[in-house]
Amino acid sequence: MSIAQHRLDAAEHVRAPDEVLVGFARALRAAGVAVTADRERTFLEAVAAVGLDDAGAVFHAGRATLCGSPADLERHDVMFAEWFGGTRAGTKQREPDRRHRAMADLGERDDAAQDGAGEEALLARASDAEVLRQRDVADLTRAERERLLALYGRLRPRAPRRRAHRREVARRGDVDARRTLRAMLRRMGEPGEVAWRRRTTRPRRVVFLVDVSGSMSAYADALLRLAHVYCTAGVPTEVFTLGTRLTHVTRPLTLRDPDRALVAAGEVVPDWSGGTRLAEGIQVFLDRWGRRGMARGAVVVVVSDGWERDRPEALGEQVRRLHQVAHRVVWANPHRGKAGYEPVQAGIVAALPHVDDFVAGHSFAAFEELTEVVARA
Repeated sequence: MSIAQHRLDAAEHVRAPDEVLVGFARALRAAGVAVTADRERTFLEAVAAVGLDDAGAVFHAGRATLCGSPADLERHDVMFAEWFGGTRAGTKQREPDRRHRAMADLGERDDAAQDGAGEEALLARASDAEVLRQRDVADLTRAERERLLALYGRLRPRAPRRRAHRREVARRGDVDARRTLRAMLRRMGEPGEVAWRRRTTRPRRVVFLVDVSGSMSAYADALLRLAHVYCTAGVPTEVFTLGTRLTHVTRPLTLRDPDRALVAAGEVVPDWSGGTRLAEGIQVFLDRWGRRGMARGAVVVVVSDGWERDRPEALGEQVRRLHQVAHRVVWANPHRGKAGYEPVQAGIVAALPHVDDFVAGHSFAAFEELTEVVARA
């Protein structure tokens, strides 16, 4: 049952406490957490043990029974606050009293139901936007995809920084001997304050190599929109598509309007939803652009599922060459964020030893995490 259907049912019928708790667990599953039937059962048993009137205990029972990784804890906290009311746990502005009241009301309703005197049900609420952030973009309907486009305006990509050769005046750092001596000469040799200087920083270039082959067709549009956000945010960015050939699409993606930019990029990409030659595409990039300076010292983001038509060892060799000239190589795989995924594809196995960061690329929340990884590179 979808979350929208659950909310509609909750508005029309009085639900038992167990149904509300199970609904929360299933909403958490829809948000991307691998909540199994065993975890649901354990969660209900834990809540029964700690009591519904203790909001903090229910909160931590969910964390202990429904989550399996640090990323799951983050999603649990957000969904708990949205489902039962209040603000996200762990923030400065959280409202423990409000959440406590909500859970206490649920506990009182449980007691009243047992005595035969039903009271008004607590309506379960979930943020549609938060659920949409966690959804796999390949599973979205057309209407959900259109709603997702509005979230791209929330992205604030930051360029990674590198130390420049130039230096600037500073309060701390290295002694600026020239400025210090010149000041002493102006004072006829009298000693004075020491001048300091430090190196400035400059933005690093970010290079996107986006796989647009058939196996990536469900994600290509969303990933190119992410690249478009970088191109229009003032971050020095270059974008290429990988398929049966390499295509440079930076110029069309600099258009301010995202829809026009995607249409213009699609017109210059001849192999959209075609075959995959990752090794050959990366080799062409290195031979024509990379070693001449575009990839040197840059953060290179390869977005692909790793399915390689040619020899996998060739892909490993080209990623090794890429790693030698780039500052950092980030590989975003849409399947990385799915429950039970293991990097067993031959192409991924060959490339991973030369990859600095292997991250997910299947949802808007994963795109946000990717922007942070790039900014910290």
